[in-house]
Amino acid sequence: MLITPTPDIKWPEKQKILVVLAHPDDPEFFCGATLAGWAKAGHEINYVLLTCGDKGRNDNNKDIPGDELCTIRHLEQRAAADIIGVKEIVFLDREDGYVVPDLALREEVTGYIRKYKPDVLVTCDPQTLFTPFGLNHPDHRAAGQVVLDAAFPAAGNELFFPELLKRGLAPHSPKEIWCSLTSQPNVAMDVTDHWDTKIHALKEHKSQIGDPAKLEERIRSRRTEDSSEENPRYEERFRVVLWR
Repeated sequence: MLITPTPDIKWPEKQKILVVLAHPDDPEFFCGATLAGWAKAGHEINYVLLTCGDKGRNDNNKDIPGDELCTIRHLEQRAAADIIGVKEIVFLDREDGYVVPDLALREEVTGYIRKYKPDVLVTCDPQTLFTPFGLNHPDHRAAGQVVLDAAFPAAGNELFFPELLKRGLAPHSPKEIWCSLTSQPNVAMDVTDHWDTKIHALKEHKSQIGDPAKLEERIRSRRTEDSSEENPRYEERFRVVLWR
């Protein structure tokens, strides 16, 4: 049975939230309304994105070289994150489509978990091979896998990656991990009040959107089955692991 927590009730104190996903636009597509609600409630949100999305091509950008597209997507992501209410963005700029959850990337992600010291870590579910919209991108699955592998046991154990200690990055374990893009959710967030913010942010990813009006129509159609077009209700669902 799904539970529907309210952030301000669930978290009596302001939280530090770190979002680690594969591509620019992943945070907004996967959980943008939830993030917007958290930011509005005063929680601190930072992003670490593993790639710059240099292969995110469509008919609008098929002639743009990958390095130029990378620069464009940095700017688009910053604009979208400003709408959501994000404090900082880090781009690791791994090559789009080739992300592998290897030890080198695990160490790098572990370092950022120790640097930002989040109470709440947000990623995506590495077990999701299929989505309602087709096959899941391999980078999404790799991102979720490397984040979970970094969160436990590496981030909280000083014996892992001793070079991080030499850089002053002491062990840290998040209290909660929220996996978006999951087929096995245990939390449903009612994000109706923040759905317009999600759409507004998504529209900043102009290089990825062929027709903004069609995008908005598609996103607005994702209302819950118990609601109507006249009175829509929207949810974002997660697989949440509590570290308590």
